[in-house]
Amino acid sequence: MSKVVLVTGASAGIGKATAKYLAENGYTVYGAARRVEKMNELLSLGIKVIPLDVTHDESMVNAVDEIIKAEGKIDILINNAGFGSYGAVEDVPMSDAKYQLEVNVFGAARLMQLVLPHMRKNGYGKIVNISSIGGKIAFPLGGWYHASKFALEGLSDSLRNEVKQFGIDVIVIEPGGIKSEWGNIAFDSMVKISGNTAYKNMVSKMQKATLKTLDKNPEPILIAKLIKKAIEVKNPKTRYADGYMAKPLLIARKIVSDKMLDKMVMSQMK
Repeated sequence: MSKVVLVTGASAGIGKATAKYLAENGYTVYGAARRVEKMNELLSLGIKVIPLDVTHDESMVNAVDEIIKAEGKIDILINNAGFGSYGAVEDVPMSDAKYQLEVNVFGAARLMQLVLPHMRKNGYGKIVNISSIGGKIAFPLGGWYHASKFALEGLSDSLRNEVKQFGIDVIVIEPGGIKSEWGNIAFDSMVKISGNTAYKNMVSKMQKATLKTLDKNPEPILIAKLIKKAIEVKNPKTRYADGYMAKPLLIARKIVSDKMLDKMVMSQMK
């Protein structure tokens, strides 16, 4: 009997690539997102498409109930829904900051709450939380995005030790640079919020630094394959990382001081 997987944020990028790749490899996949119209191509692969808004409790409850009613179980939850809202901490409206956390942290947390009773009942489960190297290293102008990913990392660490006793693994994925629409959304918000403030010079430098690296970002299938590897090993690692500059930056985070890391980060913005 194939494993049942719920992939959130399946309308684009890593989520769509993961839904497709797992379906092609024999999993029963439910792809969920707000933008249902962008998931039409998933249907041809036998992927079941569900409307899901991770900022609305009723939407999340209905999505999980629908899968349980049809399949009787959810073996794997891939919490991929998320976005980056960039701008200087001084400039970002608190309403935007709260929405960033609502999507990237509280939505993921609520889905974990909803699937865990079913996983505990079956004595099996994998919860895969898509974080970022930005969950370990914070760059300027991304304060609230980094706050959300740092929070997801901590939440995952606590949950991992709570649910291991029930045969449930919690796995964190930390992508580096990946080709997706994420960057456009993040940097459009950065320009909109801080492009004409005291931080405008920093915004300009960040744009230039980012544009230099875009063609180096690999396709999202790289992370899809990493996720498949993580959910199929008997004793998964707590964290997996890949993508442009992911491994070197995470190594640097471990071995250099905060101030040295600051210098390294800021040296890219000249």
